[in-house]
Amino acid sequence: MSGHSKWSTIKRKKAKVDAQRGKIFTRLAREIIIAARQGGGDPEANARLKAAIQRAREANIPNENIQRAIMRGTGELGGANYEEIIYEGYGPGGVAVMLEIGTDNRNRTAGEIRHLFSKNGGNLGESGCVSWMFDKKGLIVIDRNDTELDEDEVMLLALEAGAEDMKSEEDVFEITTLPEEIEHVRDVLAGKGIPLAMADVTMVPQTTIRLQGREAEQMTRLVDALEELDDVQEVYTNCELED
Repeated sequence: MSGHSKWSTIKRKKAKVDAQRGKIFTRLAREIIIAARQGGGDPEANARLKAAIQRAREANIPNENIQRAIMRGTGELGGANYEEIIYEGYGPGGVAVMLEIGTDNRNRTAGEIRHLFSKNGGNLGESGCVSWMFDKKGLIVIDRNDTELDEDEVMLLALEAGAEDMKSEEDVFEITTLPEEIEHVRDVLAGKGIPLAMADVTMVPQTTIRLQGREAEQMTRLVDALEELDDVQEVYTNCELED
């Protein structure tokens, strides 16, 4: 969930994912299949596939699994025919929720998601109802404990490489880029020996809604339940919660 620090949200999610390796393997394989089906099996000519392969390698998915996923996407191997869908809705307190889905059964997935929204104080909405509240951005996170560079040095490097902005949090630097620029900015920073905690394209909310008490608990349960579904690739919200 996006909050006052995007990294605090992602860190929480990564901790959950690390405890559920099988699920992240499944989701990354689906991302590779969909990317290869849409843009072909050559990662040098398919930026989305290249990024998906990199995430898969960072998650220690074996190369043979990656290659099988690419071949399933290009039709060289049989298997489930996954389609990509965006679902949108509202959580407790009117929070915007946007889901990236990869499914081989649209009706099953829609029913499961609608049930989870209803069960946790939200409702599934129409296409386009909340997507306008988000901007697609590249997000690069640097752990401040892993680098001796100061804020001005990191910002200068990032901006010269083509980043849009950098935000300094207590324990990290959050660098935002245009989606098409993230690979170049990441490579420049990595080439300078700066360790990156993450570098990925994400959806950043234009504004946030702060939740407390019962609504905050409901929202946490809703996001946790959605992330448990294998068909859900990503969950984006404009919710702001205390850590």
